[in-house]
Order: sequence, then C-alpha cells, then structure tokens
Amino acid sequence: MGFLIITILSFVILVSIVVIIVMIAKSPTDKQKKEKVNNVVQKKGRTTAIRDLEKKLIHDPHNIQNLESLGELYFMENNWDKVWHIYKTLYDISSVHPQVDYAKATCRMGIAAFNLSKYDEAIQSFMLSGKREPDVFETNYYLGKALSEKGIFDKAINCFKKCRILNPDNLSVFSDFGLTYFKANHFKDALPYLKKILDEDPSNKEILFDMAISLAECGIIDKALKIFMHLRPDPIYGAQACLEAGRMHEKQKDFENAISDYEIALKLPSITDSLLMQIKYRYASCCFQMNNIPKGLMILKQIASTHAGYKDVETLITRYSELNKNQNLQTYLMAGTSDFVALCRMFIQYHNKDGFVKIEDVSVAQESIEIICYVESAKWEAKTLYRFYRTQTVIGDIYIREFHSKMRDSKCDKGICVSMGTFSENCHKYIEGRPIDLIEKDELCACLKKINVFN
Repeated sequence: MGFLIITILSFVILVSIVVIIVMIAKSPTDKQKKEKVNNVVQKKGRTTAIRDLEKKLIHDPHNIQNLESLGELYFMENNWDKVWHIYKTLYDISSVHPQVDYAKATCRMGIAAFNLSKYDEAIQSFMLSGKREPDVFETNYYLGKALSEKGIFDKAINCFKKCRILNPDNLSVFSDFGLTYFKANHFKDALPYLKKILDEDPSNKEILFDMAISLAECGIIDKALKIFMHLRPDPIYGAQACLEAGRMHEKQKDFENAISDYEIALKLPSITDSLLMQIKYRYASCCFQMNNIPKGLMILKQIASTHAGYKDVETLITRYSELNKNQNLQTYLMAGTSDFVALCRMFIQYHNKDGFVKIEDVSVAQESIEIICYVESAKWEAKTLYRFYRTQTVIGDIYIREFHSKMRDSKCDKGICVSMGTFSENCHKYIEGRPIDLIEKDELCACLKKINVFN
C-alpha cells in the first residue's frame, strides 16, 4: 500500500514538472511580448490600452500576461512609480507562478527604484536579478549607477567593468566609468574615460569641468587652467571654474589674473550663496596682496554684512582697518624687501633718536631682516644687532636662543628683536639677565605711527 502511494505521488510530481516545462516553453519571448504590446498600442492607443489592462487587473490582479503588458507600457513611458508596483507584484507571485520572468521582474524593479532615487531598494533588486541571470547588461549597469550614488565606488567600478565586456561600444558606460572614478578621487584613472566622452561630445561642460579638476589633481596645471578659463563664462560651471582658476593664479603669485577670475565670477547671472562667499573672500585676499587695502576692506565688509562670523572676516577687517590708517604699518607687513629694509633703518634711527647711529651691515633672510649698527650716545656706545620679524604669530624661544648665538658670533654688545606678533613666555624668561630686548606688536605699532613725525 505504501509503495502504491509513493508511485502515485511520483507520477503526479512528474506530470506537474512536465506541465510547467511546457508552459514555460510556450511562454512568449520578451521580443514577442513587446511586439504584442506595440500592436495593441497601435490599434487602441496607449491611454486606452493602459485603461483596458487596468480594468482587467481589477478582476484578476495576478494575471501574468496582463501584468507584464501593463508593466511594459508603464516602462515605455517612464512611469517609474507604477513600474515599481507592477514588477513588485510579479516578483511577489513568482514563487507560485514559475512562468514569471523573475530576473526581468527584479531588474525592472531595480530600474524603477533607481529612477525614484530609492538606491538601497534598487541595489537589493539588482542583486536578486543578478543571482538569477548574472550577465544581463541592464542589471550590471544600473547596479553600478546605484552603487555609485551610494558612494560604494569600488563595487560600482567592478559593475562597469563587466558592462564593458558585455557591451564594449556603449558610450554611457564610458561616461559612468569616468564619473565614478572621478567621484572616487581616482583622477588618473578617470582621465582616459573623460577624454573619450569629450571626443564623442565636446559640448559636455560637466565632463569638461571634471576633466579640468582631474588634470589639476594630477599636476597637469597648464591644461587644467586653460579649461577653467575657457569655462569661466558658462552659466552653470562658470563660477566654480573662476574660483579654481583664481586659486591656481594665486598659487603662481599672479594676483592680477586671480582678481580678473573673481571679477568675472561676480558678473555671472547665477551663483550659489556659498560659492559667492568663497569668491569674495579670495577676491579680498588678492586685493590685500596687491596692496589695495581699501577695496579689500570693502569686500570683507560686504561679507560681514550678510554672513556674520564667516571664517576670520571680522579679524581681517580689524587688522586691515588698522593697516589702512597707518602707511608705515602697511610697509612693514606688505611692502617689498627694499621698502621694508628702508623702514627698518628708519625705525632704528627713531629708536635711538637721542644718539648717533651708523649702519654697518644689512642681511635679508627668509623669515627676517638683520641690521648690525653702532650706536653712540653722550653716555655710552654699543654694537647692536637688530632683527625684524614680519610674522604676526607667536615666536618661540628657539629663535631667541639662535639670535643670542648670532650676537656672540658678531661680537655685538646688545640685541633687539622686533616682531609684529608676540614672543612666547619662554622667550621672556630666556632674556632675563641677557642684553636682549624684545619689541612686540603694540610697541612696534606705536613707534611706526611716530616715525614720519620724527623724520
């Protein structure tokens, strides 16, 4: 009896398998399905065809043929929300309806989710589709795009590599390959793909801008700068291109051209608020480098009036307002070497106004200027070493120790260190009992205000 039951069950299972195979074999291909849908659309019109299929699905919501036909129509017109729901339904019933094209349903779900910016759901759908049919171009391509949107660049690149094997002539793959490499900061790898895209479409400003960034990151500055300058008038990429070009000109100490870059940006019809502040800030900095303090101050005050607390704008306004009132202070901090040396000589004369000063030697170093002089007064005389720092930061005791050694080597009786900044607490401790004086910002500024009067 048990043997008979097993035999009957085996027969039933075998018959079921045969039926399923026959049903699948008789199922129309994707091409046939699409042709059928197109024929219906041509006869009835797209709107009527969609309405008829929707009515049929109300009475039979799991009719595979109607679901697939309606999904195809929605897919053709990029109605992604409805595409998602149709193919989600097909996916949900695929376990009990083997005639459902599982790989296609999950791929279409993924494409719909991607276009709805649901990238996590898209990735999950493509992974399901790829397990069933791993060599479908659309599955790998959109999976790569979704991974790229999520910032998973290495896996996205692997997807695009597979796409190149599946469809080596597809230009979209080159574009996404280049952009993904670019987003991943693999600028050297991005360059050949970006160039390929531009060869096909020289008017693509986004790719041109990305190529300029990549060239700059790879140290190919001249070519990058030419592209940025070319893009400066562009209404979309012009402002950012102006900022990049300006930064490059600043690095080259070409402040005049940097100012030109920033002025072009400020004339563009549209520019984001964040970018506008960056450009104005850099513009003001260049004005200061060109000794145009009034204009630089005007720009900084514009920033402060609309964006209080932006970077160190308030500090710069205070500093340059003070400079603007004191020509000698401007010379000390910003003038060329010859004018700076001349001012330092005037300072020494003022500092020893009750005595006679004879300059013996002037030496210019990267961080400072040193002047050795003989000072004679009615009561004393001394060989003195002056060192002038233009920095506005805190000077550490290592510099004062080295200065003291220089005094001994030069056989100077006295040393005076002058700075537009301050000296550390250790500096002040070190000079105790030694013939060294430290002149800091406040005392220096007071002297600089009086030099013209004295002279």
